[in-house]
Amino acid sequence: MTYASPVFAHAAPNRLKKLQTVQNKFCRSATNAHWCVKNSVLHRDLDIPSIAKYMKNASERFFSIAETHSNPLLSAAVSYEAPPPYYLIRRPRNALTDPPDDFTAEVERLIEINKQK
Repeated sequence: MTYASPVFAHAAPNRLKKLQTVQNKFCRSATNAHWCVKNSVLHRDLDIPSIAKYMKNASERFFSIAETHSNPLLSAAVSYEAPPPYYLIRRPRNALTDPPDDFTAEVERLIEINKQK
């Protein structure tokens, strides 16, 4: 999954939600957390990014490396104009401009609160 993060990053939100559910179950099982502990708290305490955040970061790294690659075909494939928001076909780089989903925003908010303490 980490190898194909730039591809998965623009998958349908319901597919990413299923992956996030699996990650939440593993976090809960690994920590033996009680059912009433929020998933966002688990992710904050374990310092694990959400699936969407991880894939977005991996995509950013991929595109930044590809831009400076010596292969002209690869570097040309990276530089393109993003289609308008109403365009139906999404390209992988569109994932970089997407706003975070609700779960990722909640985890990031909790991390910021933790840093302020």
